[in-house]
Amino acid sequence: MFTGIVEEIGTVEGINQSGESILLQIKASFAPDLKLGESVAVNGTCLTVEANEAGVFQAQVMPQTFRYTNLRLLQKGSRVNLERALRLDSRFGGHLVLGHVDGVGKVLRISPQGNAVIFWFSASWDVAQYLIPKGSIAVDGTSLTVAEIRGDSFAVSLIPHTRSATILGERKVGELVNLEADMLGKYVKKYMEQEEPGLSKDKLARFGFA
Repeated sequence: MFTGIVEEIGTVEGINQSGESILLQIKASFAPDLKLGESVAVNGTCLTVEANEAGVFQAQVMPQTFRYTNLRLLQKGSRVNLERALRLDSRFGGHLVLGHVDGVGKVLRISPQGNAVIFWFSASWDVAQYLIPKGSIAVDGTSLTVAEIRGDSFAVSLIPHTRSATILGERKVGELVNLEADMLGKYVKKYMEQEEPGLSKDKLARFGFA
């Protein structure tokens, strides 16, 4: 489990693709501290450390992850958002992120607004159904607040620190990003549908969600 607070930007040092499987070697300053079997979020995708040497850790991307994330687009030299798994004795600065990407979205528009930059992303129904104004969304593993929703697209506002500390500041219109919807929203929807099909304002109010 992760928080969506990107720890650092790593660099893909090596990549070996065979069909829909990828072997990644990623350079990171914290790599010497990683243990085999440890989890690291790479662009918001939970991967398992299987080797670690000279400041570079190695992880496998399986076919399902290849198909449902933007990791398939990585090349040698690509920069990636990195976060080690959450420690329960540390501050919790973002929101609960599992590293289980729900799908990819496309950067639709980028526009400055004062000291911030507004990014608009497309979102498939797998993600869009959980979005609420001022709710949480993980974009390439970065915990962000939903600023606005319009149909199958949503906007977030990036402050200067987020743009410099993550690869989101490097994203351009047309590029793909990994999206993970808020876990709590998924559980609420599942619980409500198990009781009786569909959601309504009355049902949400009855269970204290509205």
